[in-house]
Amino acid sequence: MDYLEIVGGKKLSGSVKISGAKNAALPIIAATILSDKEVTLTNLPNVVDIRTLLKLLTMLGGEVEHNETVAHINNGSITSTKAVYEIVSQMRASILVLGPLLARFGECEVSLPGGCAIGQRPIDLHLKALEAMGANIEIKGGYVRAEAKEGLIGAKIIFDKITVGGTENIVMAAALAHGTTTIINAAKEPEVVQLCEMIADAGVKIEGIGTNELSIEGTCWKPLDFQTVEIIPDRIEAGTYLCAGAITQSTITLEKVNHQHIRASIDKLESMGCTFELEEESITIHPAETIKPVSLITIEYPGFPTDMQAQFMALAVMAEGESLIEERLFENRFMHVSELNRLGADIWLKGSTAAVKGVEKLYGADVMATDLRASSALVLAALVAEGITNVRRIYHLDRGYDDLEGKLSKLGADIVRKKEA
Repeated sequence: MDYLEIVGGKKLSGSVKISGAKNAALPIIAATILSDKEVTLTNLPNVVDIRTLLKLLTMLGGEVEHNETVAHINNGSITSTKAVYEIVSQMRASILVLGPLLARFGECEVSLPGGCAIGQRPIDLHLKALEAMGANIEIKGGYVRAEAKEGLIGAKIIFDKITVGGTENIVMAAALAHGTTTIINAAKEPEVVQLCEMIADAGVKIEGIGTNELSIEGTCWKPLDFQTVEIIPDRIEAGTYLCAGAITQSTITLEKVNHQHIRASIDKLESMGCTFELEEESITIHPAETIKPVSLITIEYPGFPTDMQAQFMALAVMAEGESLIEERLFENRFMHVSELNRLGADIWLKGSTAAVKGVEKLYGADVMATDLRASSALVLAALVAEGITNVRRIYHLDRGYDDLEGKLSKLGADIVRKKEA
């Protein structure tokens, strides 16, 4: 099993190119099921989750040609509508094939999802919405079995809570439905916006893109013909590298980034004393002389993203004073706290709030990654820890970060991937 060996205390400099967004690419890959023609996707991140979902398409009978950042996908040859446990158990996002498979073929079986340890993320909102669109659904033997023999029917969907995956699944399902579907309390994340734009560019009439109310006029079961899609930059990767600059008190530049998508992270970093230069597709961070404490609450976009909470906690460990971090979206997303404390952090938990008391120094140790974003928080802390830190179980990192150690090395970090003896 691979691990990262990091020698802390190195200043960073230079520039890093931000990869395509994993969380945008996954629903877009699933959406290609809505077409029976070849679809080309570019700027894909070279991460495990992408390869896993592309493998699922081939298991369904689709044809995939993939070379790191570009994929040519033809789902005209799909022969199976069963997404098996072997794949879906590895990655929650596999549930995103449910909507498009049901919409195009009128039936499907999708294993209940797995792949993440950050708390309960039930798919009941997805299923209730599909039932409102006329689907018959049963859960049996660990599988969701869905059927709509005459096709899905447009309906008014009101989500009780904002759900990114639920919004994406229903947008895809609605694209081929009979009639118009309205989604109330839709997610507004940039990744949802890009999915809607992709489907709209294929001729589906969608109103309200980027708002919390979407109206989708289905094609009455006619498959879509997609244009080439370039995946948007990864706002979480961008935020992570900004935190790397801030925690090491280094000036670095991010290339190929959308400032608007990372506005919440920029605002918090400014409150901690960092300054920025913004160009059209790049951003340069200038570090704070003294890192100030921060108060933040995770909330849906455009609020502060839960996927940046762990990285900001690592940064807050080096602040002068006490920071408060409240996690409102997932109940089990503080698993990195005990590992950060192993490095010398002083973090106390009470319910969904973490109190982070800044320390003067961190010290290298063996630590274990527990989920994707927790992994990056440990890497950030290791960059400033005295001595050597070994970050283990980095298969979590490989799910969502494209060549993290390579990019950090180019910026000047002393970081090497090694294999367990």
